Parts: sequence; structure tokens; C-alpha cells
Amino acid sequence: MRQIVSAACGLWLCQAGQVVAQSQTGVVVELYTSQGCSSCPPADQVFEQLVNQPGVIPLALHVDYWDYIGWQDTFGNARFTDRQKAYARASGERMIYTPQMIISGQERIVGSEAQELATAIARQLAVQPAVKLTIERMGDRVMIRAAANPPLPQAVVVQLVRYQPQQTVEIEGGENQGQIVTYSNIVTDWQRLGEWPGKAPLEVEAEAPGPSPVVVILQNQGPSNIVAAASLK
Repeated sequence: MRQIVSAACGLWLCQAGQVVAQSQTGVVVELYTSQGCSSCPPADQVFEQLVNQPGVIPLALHVDYWDYIGWQDTFGNARFTDRQKAYARASGERMIYTPQMIISGQERIVGSEAQELATAIARQLAVQPAVKLTIERMGDRVMIRAAANPPLPQAVVVQLVRYQPQQTVEIEGGENQGQIVTYSNIVTDWQRLGEWPGKAPLEVEAEAPGPSPVVVILQNQGPSNIVAAASLK
């Protein structure tokens, strides 16, 4: 993987009259879910309550391994299945399941367990961030800046995520046939931009076309602990 150095990868111009939106940092909650899983709608409802919760960045990743039972998830993506499998391998687990929530890349719970989720989020919010991370957006590009004090002990993966805030789906087959479900913060793209050594400050520009919100995640290899995350709506 290419390494990101502390220099912008392109020209960044702030034109007069343009407003630069500011990002918000938070604890990342990944929900692995599927429209073909009968256990998932309660977790989808729990997840929806996180959307406006301060200090939380909820991201729903729809997997594709239940598509064979009669309904193809309209948001399902094999890459998200692969990410869940990578988490399982990194932690020595032998299976994956839905609904699963992973908090800050390290705490794993059944997605419908609201109280356990609240406890895990509170625990992660109490952790002092090791990195100051910001995103600025103008037009179809974003500028990502990060600084670590003290320097990080290892390089982290820089990831850029896009999501669709909400969509309602009528499920016409499978275990949830006949249900109409509203989904929130549906991940549509997950890119690995490169690695940041975590020594010198990071300043890198990336393409982010369209109006969809942007999330940047700095994460230890594995995937493992998320060191920092910021969102920009």
C-alpha cells in the first residue's frame, strides 16, 4: 500500500465567497446487517437512534451472504462481507453473523443489544483521542489533516467512506418478505487512501464528488482499533 506523506497531493484553492464546512469527530459504530436476515430489523432500529447522537459516527454495511435465501439486499456489497471477515480473522473468530456492531474497531456486540451498545459507546467516548483529525470540503474534493502528539507507534490506514443518509425499502422476498424498512447511514463506498506513519502531520487531498456525507477513518492494521474518525455532512 502506498504511504501518504505530509504534503497535499494536489492544488488546494480557497476561492473568495466559498464556505468551508467543518467536520465533527466521533466514535465509529459499524453495523453489519442484511435485508435478508430476519434478526436484523430490530438492530436497524437501534442503529437508527445513533444517527443524531453527538460524538457517534454510525455506518451501516450491508453484507451479501444472505442473498441466496430469496432476496438480494439492494445495498449489499461483497467488500463489506470481506471487511467483516477481516475483523473476524484479526480477532481469531471462526464465524461472522448479522446483526453485528463493531465499536471503534475493537468492541463487538450483537446489533440489537441497545444497552450493551450504549455502554460500549460510553466507554469509547471516555478514551482521549491520540490524533487530531479534521476534514474540509470544497466542491468535489476534501482536504484531510491529522496530527499526532506524541507520534503514533505504528502506521495507520487512511480510509474515506461515503454513505447515503436514509432510504426506505420494501422487501419482496426472503425472511423479511412484506416488510417496509427504513435504513440509515448506508455505506456506499469505502476507499483505502494509503498509510500514514503517524510522525509528521498529515495533509492529503482526496476526491469526494457529489453531496453524500464523507467520513475519514484512521485505523490500525488488521483491521483493528480506530485511532481517529471524523465526519462531514
